[in-house]
Amino acid sequence: MDDARLPLNTIRSMSLATTVVPTQTDAASRPQVTILMPTFNEQRAIRAVLAEVVAAMSDEPYSCEILIVDDGSTDATPDLAEQFAAECWRFPVRVIRRTENRGAGFARKIGVREARGEIVVMLDADGTYPAKEIPRLLAHFPQYDQVNGARTSEQGTLPWLRGPAKWLIRQLACYLTGCKIPDLNTGLKAFRRDVMVPWLWVVPDGFSCVTTMTLAFLTNGYAVKYVPIDYRKRIGVSKFHPLKDTAAYLSTVFRIVLYVRPLKVFMPLAALVILLGMAKSVWSFTATGSMQESDIVVFTAGFLTCMFGMLAEVVVAHHRR
Repeated sequence: MDDARLPLNTIRSMSLATTVVPTQTDAASRPQVTILMPTFNEQRAIRAVLAEVVAAMSDEPYSCEILIVDDGSTDATPDLAEQFAAECWRFPVRVIRRTENRGAGFARKIGVREARGEIVVMLDADGTYPAKEIPRLLAHFPQYDQVNGARTSEQGTLPWLRGPAKWLIRQLACYLTGCKIPDLNTGLKAFRRDVMVPWLWVVPDGFSCVTTMTLAFLTNGYAVKYVPIDYRKRIGVSKFHPLKDTAAYLSTVFRIVLYVRPLKVFMPLAALVILLGMAKSVWSFTATGSMQESDIVVFTAGFLTCMFGMLAEVVVAHHRR
């Protein structure tokens, strides 16, 4: 039996002495792993990152392909990627060129759909994530459905703003999902393609796409693991917009939880409104000796919010069936 066709858990149990470096023909027929790299104006980093990926995976016992999805770059990024693809002999390298810039999430969705591997590893092309960590992530399959690289430091622009904002959004996500999340929006993650494809419809086109991918697995009960990794300063200019993208991350957390666990949002809100109604009623009795119409309005709003949450939960449960 050809080693390139063995399942991941069988390959992993083989002796290191029998490690097989797959040929292009074997990997193209049925790669086990797709390294997906979305790019947009990364000409300063693309070749170095691709070379780092090849070096990291060359001695690993997985059949592998590299897939670059260029999201309408205006520099030489896609040309350099295609040049590397023509020169690379260890793994098949495919380049998908988009003529229009639609966002990192849009490029990732195309890549997941076009990936041939059963496991997809997403890696940013700006040099921030060390490709040498990819084998560490793959070592946890098939026990886990998604493995994320949890960054141990913040090297992005405006760390004084990004740090507190990420912490706040991450704490909210931990509460809403009931899971501990060390890094909510890491750009280095590996996951089962068959699990992710049905949830691509909720993935936005912008930066919050990786947050959605993490929450889609967590809120649906899939096994998710975090592996601590180093994080480096990016090569080139950051495309992160502090206010717009932070707002997008926050809305993404609420949106994906509403899709899957709506009571986590509606019930605390309903309880808060009902408590406000009780407090207002006590104040009204103290001041006027009777309840006011506004007190009834607040109570009604609280109970309606609760009913909306229960109705949403029924709809979600019916959709799951």
